[in-house]
Amino acid sequence: MTMKVWVVDDDESIRWVLERALQAGGMAVQTFPGAVEVLDALEQARPDVVMTDIRMKGIDGLELLSRVHAVDPDMPVIVMTAHSDLDAAVAAYQGGAFEYLPKPFDVDEAVELVQRAQLSRGHGAAAAPEPITSAQIVGEAPAMQEVFRAIGRLAKSQITVLITGESGTGKELVARAVHDCSHRSAGPFVAVNCGAIPENLIEAEFFGARKGAYTGATADREGYFQAARGGTLFLDEIGDLPLAMQAKLLRVIQERRVRALGGVQEEAVDVRLVSATHRDLTALVQAGNFRQDLFYRLNVIALRTPALRERRDDLPSLVQALLARLCAESGQGVPDVSPRALAWLQSRELPGNVRELENLLQRALALSSGDALEPEDFGEVDSDDEVPTQPDELPGGDAPAASMSGPPAEIPADLQTYLDEQERQVLLKALRESDFNRTAAAARLGLNLRQMRYRIQRLGLNMPSDDNDGA
Repeated sequence: MTMKVWVVDDDESIRWVLERALQAGGMAVQTFPGAVEVLDALEQARPDVVMTDIRMKGIDGLELLSRVHAVDPDMPVIVMTAHSDLDAAVAAYQGGAFEYLPKPFDVDEAVELVQRAQLSRGHGAAAAPEPITSAQIVGEAPAMQEVFRAIGRLAKSQITVLITGESGTGKELVARAVHDCSHRSAGPFVAVNCGAIPENLIEAEFFGARKGAYTGATADREGYFQAARGGTLFLDEIGDLPLAMQAKLLRVIQERRVRALGGVQEEAVDVRLVSATHRDLTALVQAGNFRQDLFYRLNVIALRTPALRERRDDLPSLVQALLARLCAESGQGVPDVSPRALAWLQSRELPGNVRELENLLQRALALSSGDALEPEDFGEVDSDDEVPTQPDELPGGDAPAASMSGPPAEIPADLQTYLDEQERQVLLKALRESDFNRTAAAARLGLNLRQMRYRIQRLGLNMPSDDNDGA
């Protein structure tokens, strides 16, 4: 029997792309420009799978998700969005979505996802959405969307999580979001830097101590596990934990019980464990500096925070978010950031990632005397230094495109250069005719989105900053 799929999106190009891709996969597809039309159609028929955008006029995708499940609780619904953030991802999963699909997406992967959704039918939908208060993590880059999706999936789970990533990428912020979006959000979030505790005190700090257990212990005291009861214990830089303490931590994870230093009785602990490290734990295990059994206990779900160089497109929104917070803390107005300053920041390596970016902005706020931040305000640029400018926009407006009148009258000296230029013009034409929607342009050329991105990058096409990448 042919699978029936309904696609709901106010973007005609997305409906067009998905309709043809799903039809090519042997599915019967019906498209709708909005939720009202879908609800009317549900009175007469039922699809096997629904794909819906979030941001639509009138009834949005999350409300449509709720209404579809009110009619058919087992209906698999895939939520799509080009304006994804953490709260949207978590709300989609908590609302019972089968999957959260950030745009741009690979068309082939979207078809495979629909096939998996149809197979899941009958397994029951998730519970109704609950209010959430998530950490404010900024990002729309594909690498960040994977983080959002992971946090959304973990919202209903109590499973142990290991967060990896370079220093300064926001691992604690992600850990706090995992806590805030979980059923433990009303409980405490206790963050511990494992590398900052003196080794002779680490057991008492983790498990607590009884009066007289050591010199200076004048009263009973709780450890981190007791303090995190009913909530989340975040062990940052877990790779720095001494081997002797690793064995004791492993036992607590296995038994879910702790014994305070100097104590006799064990007590049960109810905590969710989230750990993080910038170190390669696999290499530490191989070197004998980290217990393999503990690594397996911690690495039940792995979540990686991307480096800033992997999400350069997020830098402008990160700058604005960081400036808003820094200025709120200091009680000053939020300044503008000049195009020259933004281009200068974009040109830096920033090996310290978001933490280094925040430090640079703090310095600029202290040094700036104008209404807008300039490169000179960051203390590393002189006024007569050459500062990079913003990249030019993709040709298509004022910049004329090269002619595509056919093969050259004679073979060019550099055939590859000529072929690259011809390919470049084909891509430009498809992009312009698709309003710079890369998904739609890829479909016009018979490519998938990954192939389209590869060609854009290889040929050095500078896309406009406001292009509609995924529809």
